[in-house]
Amino acid sequence: MKRIFCSSLLVLSFLACHVFGHIAHAQEPIILGVPTSTGFIEGKESLRAVNLAVDEINATGGVKVGPVKRLLKVESIDIRDAAPGVPVPEALLGLEKIILEKKPAALLVGPFRSEALLAGMDLIAKYKVPMLGTIAMSPASEDKIKKEPDKFKYIFRTSFNAKFLVKYLIGTMAFINKEFGFNKVYIVNQDVAWARKTAELITQNYFQKAGWTILGQEAYPTGASDFTPALTKVREKGAQVIFPIFDMPQSGVLVKQWNTMKLPCLMAGSMTSILSGPGVWKTFDKKIGGAINCNFELGSAIASAKVPMSKKFEEAYQKKWGVPLEAGHGPAPSYESVYILAEAIERAGSVAPDAIVAELEKTNRMGVMGRVKFDDGHQAIYDLDPDKAALGCVFQWTDTGHRVIVYPESIADGKIQLPAGLKPAK
Repeated sequence: MKRIFCSSLLVLSFLACHVFGHIAHAQEPIILGVPTSTGFIEGKESLRAVNLAVDEINATGGVKVGPVKRLLKVESIDIRDAAPGVPVPEALLGLEKIILEKKPAALLVGPFRSEALLAGMDLIAKYKVPMLGTIAMSPASEDKIKKEPDKFKYIFRTSFNAKFLVKYLIGTMAFINKEFGFNKVYIVNQDVAWARKTAELITQNYFQKAGWTILGQEAYPTGASDFTPALTKVREKGAQVIFPIFDMPQSGVLVKQWNTMKLPCLMAGSMTSILSGPGVWKTFDKKIGGAINCNFELGSAIASAKVPMSKKFEEAYQKKWGVPLEAGHGPAPSYESVYILAEAIERAGSVAPDAIVAELEKTNRMGVMGRVKFDDGHQAIYDLDPDKAALGCVFQWTDTGHRVIVYPESIADGKIQLPAGLKPAK
């Protein structure tokens, strides 16, 4: 009898350990790793956007994985890849560190610079950790995925890439030409690889083919803060459009000087986050009225009532953090990435990497930037209709410090306003 009783206790103990052990395991949080340059506004606000989405999901009980719900937990590390002088191998040490120490089910945001992303793809493939990148923009990562899909299938991008930036800038120039008949441009770009290449691609693929006259091109080194030589030539040569391509803070001075000199030409191009957020108005002494800037993803820094999720995100971010979004690249796709990942996990019923990847590839979600789908290079598709694809947006600063979306037409809130002295050419 004692033998039967002891055996029963052993069976019950085993069952209890198994059941409670399973419950304990089921309740372990799903770790989301965020390795990026958190000292830069795009990285800082993207991390905040991830935390916002995680808080929202956890408030509903978490992510359903099979029969149980599990909370999400964010672990971040500053890999400093955007900081001057930090070599790529050092950034990769941070990437590997968070993978090995925190054991994330997925990575979000990811490297800031494309050089770090491209070099880090082998590490991500080695450890088989799905990653939804939102800042690095080189299409070269997509080429690697297409060439070796089995190896690099874990890498996705939900933000703009460089090709979509070029597409939106060409679209903006074509729109200006159609609206006003302008075809005389002066290009002013930062003397760094991405800006030079962007200017080259738009020159070759649009300006030259569409019959524009390029009156001149000036390249300024990073840190330059006096652009009057170029602006003087703009006036002398009668340019109708100044086309700036920068990502350095000093590029705001270019807009101030254009404004102060009251040049009768449009300022329209890409200055990323430098000219995106509402705080820029005071930063540059309220002298940026009339400037037109390409904002990389809708919802990053600026939202549209025509895409309700972008407004909801904008308001939730300000409520949680007490400040508005300023970065024009990164935050919106970072927020979206959490929901995309959570939905993929729920569909898969698992946090196994290959199961998550298979469901990520099926993503078809209406969110902050519009409809999010991935192509065969795992790049989110950006176009001009929010019902069919994700959107960037182009806006113009008014003389009273407001931002009005002017392109694409599907979400435009107003027309481009010309500066004093500039008349349509048609």
